[in-house]
Amino acid sequence: MRITLAQPDDLSALLNFREEAAGWLSELGTDQWSRPYPADRLAATIEAGTVFMLRDGTATAGTITLTTEAEEGLWSEEELRAPSLFINKLTVARTHAGQDLGGRLLDWASDRAFRSSLWWLRLDAWTTNEALHRYYLRHGFQYVRTVVGGDAVNGGPRVSGWLAQRPAERAAHGFEDETPAPPWAPDMHGE
Repeated sequence: MRITLAQPDDLSALLNFREEAAGWLSELGTDQWSRPYPADRLAATIEAGTVFMLRDGTATAGTITLTTEAEEGLWSEEELRAPSLFINKLTVARTHAGQDLGGRLLDWASDRAFRSSLWWLRLDAWTTNEALHRYYLRHGFQYVRTVVGGDAVNGGPRVSGWLAQRPAERAAHGFEDETPAPPWAPDMHGE
């Protein structure tokens, strides 16, 4: 399997991917991702080069979004002084479930962060999805805190404020990495 940057023509597949994940999550009893994600916001993240696709031949097996920009209101000023890579929208296709591809994508992100001289791999998870919290804890993340204040971007209470982090470190993920080095680490792929 290989990891590539998402391209503009991946937009509809990513939207369908998210809808599939929302249906699966609903079956598990959580309302995570029940609101449709705005296509223009997803297109902007693709254009920014922060969305990565896990490809299994011609099929999309998973996706992850990585950025060095933290969502406003989640992390303290002190925490933000530590160079970090933030994970968003980690999703694995139901056709590829049960292979720990999500865990391997987390390892790939950790390795990418480490090779970029970043200290932390951080995320915010759906506040009420306790199964997801346990998943991240099993994959080496440590709980930091839960932010429950308002969400200025979407209006209303924050729904994704469970914060966790793990140190960035080298990790064997087993994927073929076809992505360019990030702008903050231009020589990252050099050994």
